[in-house]
Amino acid sequence: MQGHEESITKHEQLLQYIEGLKIGTKISVRKLARSMGVSEGTAYRAVKEAENLGIVITKERIGTVRVEKKPRNISDQLTFGDVVDIVEGHVLGGGEGLDKTLHKYVIGAMKIDAMARYIDAGSLLIVGNREDAHSLALEQGSGVLITGGFGTSREVKALADRLSLPIISSRHDTFTVASMINRALFDRLIKKKIMLVEDIVAAKPRPNMLKVNSNISDFDQLSLETGMQHFPVVDEWNRVIGIVSRKNVEDIGGGDHYIEKCMVRHPITVGLQTSLASAAQIMVWEGIDFLPVIDRNRKLVSSVTRKEVLQAMRDARNEPQLGETFEHLMWNGFVEERDEEGRLFFHGIITPQMSTDIGTISHGVLTSIMTQAGLIAAKDAGGGDYVVDHLTTYFVRPVQIENAVVITPVVLETSRRACKLEIVITHQDLLVSKAVMALQSIDHA
Repeated sequence: MQGHEESITKHEQLLQYIEGLKIGTKISVRKLARSMGVSEGTAYRAVKEAENLGIVITKERIGTVRVEKKPRNISDQLTFGDVVDIVEGHVLGGGEGLDKTLHKYVIGAMKIDAMARYIDAGSLLIVGNREDAHSLALEQGSGVLITGGFGTSREVKALADRLSLPIISSRHDTFTVASMINRALFDRLIKKKIMLVEDIVAAKPRPNMLKVNSNISDFDQLSLETGMQHFPVVDEWNRVIGIVSRKNVEDIGGGDHYIEKCMVRHPITVGLQTSLASAAQIMVWEGIDFLPVIDRNRKLVSSVTRKEVLQAMRDARNEPQLGETFEHLMWNGFVEERDEEGRLFFHGIITPQMSTDIGTISHGVLTSIMTQAGLIAAKDAGGGDYVVDHLTTYFVRPVQIENAVVITPVVLETSRRACKLEIVITHQDLLVSKAVMALQSIDHA
């Protein structure tokens, strides 16, 4: 019988060795191969995978260095380098300061004396070809964004280089670049609150796994050590080829068989950039509680359970919700109320943003607000979170902008795992649209 520790490959040994190096240690492929007794090709592949995992980085003129793996961190502050990309600009000077963050931007549509009151360190002055304003901003610790495609003087560029404060030129006008920066900030706020699988596996230790040539004794030992009942099965290159659970082991009966005989092949997996909501929906639709996390080469990175995903999603809801998607913006115009019998309904006005080019409500918008009403009603009735399984919609008559509508969800059937509703939209007591919606609970297997 081979234990799961005994079947570890040279590739994994190299990764563990690299992971154990002190932060800041320089890594040479040749020295690594010599010290670990492997070929330079094997050492190179391990270094490249460590680079993909974010535990080493290759710097120009320095080489490969062991670094601390940084968790995903989307800041709601922009750097000057971000601004260059956003406004499609180019740097005229002060390139060493591109990684500095800015806390506000100022539009220089005023006299110099008035402008000085608004400019401070860490701000960005958006202005045209006014060299006096460029110098003033730099001297007060601010970066400069020159609009209209204009440049600046050699003296201003030299000042920007000396102070390490970027001076950027963009072909767009002032109004356009301000709108582009606002949109970028808005998008960052939305992205910041959308949790990814990476957010919950970044701090987890190396994943527990079994090899294709492991046996049931290895499964029992690993299960006893970790308390887990599901494990990914990998080949010699750490690629996921299956999943084995306690049920799979019990189904095969007695004997110390190889894991290969009882594992589920071609398992469903997720990547680091998969959203937690998508992972939860996959688990619901497939009826599973465990997902291996892989990289683009199908190599095992980590794993997540349904419990971990749901807990992270609940924690995220308790955070301040900044930034709104189009769906939220549409739904914000509706008010929740209850009738005399305590039944939930919603009412609101159809705004111009919800309409088509002929002035009636978009079918996509109509479907979206019916879906939101159904999800809220289902949670009110069942107490859990749901995802849409299917939606059948009937559009009876058009609704034009500025019409008041009432959305009435009626729960037809609910259980621990599912909920079925009828959604009715009316305008002045006339039927506008009706839908039948089936939902699945993400809180239950």
